[in-house]
Amino acid sequence: MYTQGLDQKSAENETSMADEGVAAASFQARVDAEEKIEAKDWMPEAYRRTLIRQISQHAHSEIIGMQPEGNWLTRAPTLRRKSILLAKVQDEAGHGHYLYGAAETLGISRDEMVGDLLSGKAKYSSIFNYPTLTWADIGAVGWLVDGAAIMNQIPLCRCSYGPYSRAMVRVCKEESFHQRQGYEIMVELTRGSDEQKAMAQDALNRWWWPSLMMFGPSDINSSHSAQSMAWKIKRFSNDELRQKFVDVTVPQATAIGLHVPDVDLQYNEETEHYSFGEIDWQEFQNVLAGNGQCNRERMQTRRQAHDNGRWVREAAAAYAKKHSNRAAA
Repeated sequence: MYTQGLDQKSAENETSMADEGVAAASFQARVDAEEKIEAKDWMPEAYRRTLIRQISQHAHSEIIGMQPEGNWLTRAPTLRRKSILLAKVQDEAGHGHYLYGAAETLGISRDEMVGDLLSGKAKYSSIFNYPTLTWADIGAVGWLVDGAAIMNQIPLCRCSYGPYSRAMVRVCKEESFHQRQGYEIMVELTRGSDEQKAMAQDALNRWWWPSLMMFGPSDINSSHSAQSMAWKIKRFSNDELRQKFVDVTVPQATAIGLHVPDVDLQYNEETEHYSFGEIDWQEFQNVLAGNGQCNRERMQTRRQAHDNGRWVREAAAAYAKKHSNRAAA
C-alpha cells in the first residue's frame, strides 16, 4: 500500500514536470515570436522572479533618485530652474509608482517591495550614492545619469512582459525631458564665467565614471544578462549599451567645450566607435556593498520619510475600509 502511494506520487511529479516542459517551450515560442506576456499568462517561475527583482530595483532607484536632486530644490538659481527641477523630482516619484504597479501584477505586494528596500535586502542603482555638491551636478545628473538611463530603458519599451513595457513608454518620454534639461544646464554653465565653466567640468569629472558603471558589469561577469536576453526582458548587452552611451555623449561634451576625464579615450576610425579606459569595478562593488559616499544618508532619509508617512497610509487604509463596509452593507 505504501509503495503504491509513492509510485503514484512519482508518476504525478513526472506528469507535472512534463506539462511544465511543454508550457516552458510554448512560453519561449511566444517570446521568440515577439508576443507580449501578460500578468495572467503562464510563465516560468524564474522569469517571474527575474522581473520582480529588476522592476522593483528600478522602482526603488526612481524613489531614492529623488534625493540627490531634491537637495537643490530650495537652492536652484532661478525660479524657472526651480520649477523645472520640482517637476523632474515629481516625475521620478511617478515613475516609482508606475513601476511598483507593474511589479504588483507579478504577485508581490508593494508593502513587501518597500520592506525589502528599507531592510537593505533590495538594491537600487549605485549612482544615487554620490553627492550633488554644486548646481552643475544637477546638470550632470540630468545629462549623464538620465542619459544613461534612457539608453538602458528605451529597449525596455519592447520588453517581453507587457505591463513593464507599457509603463516604460511614459517613463522614457519623461526621461528624455530630464536629459535635455540637464544638458541645457551644462550648456549655460559653459557659456558663463570661468568659474562656471570650471564647475561644469568638475561635475563631468566626478559623474562620468559612475555613469558608465550604471550599465552594470561586463556581460562576461554578469549573472543575469544571458537569460534576460533569451527571455527578451533586455534587448542589448551591458557592454553594447555602454558603448552606445559613450559614442553619443562624447561628441556632446566636445560640442560645449568639456573634456571627458579619460586619458585612454580615442575614436577608432575602423569601428566608428570610441574606445575608452578601464572602469574601476572595485569602486562599483564598494558602493553596492553600502560603502559609498551617501549610502547611509540615502537609506536613513528614506526610512525617516517612510515613518513620517505612516499616519497617511493608516488614514487611507481606514478610509478605504470604511467605504468598503458601507458598500457591503
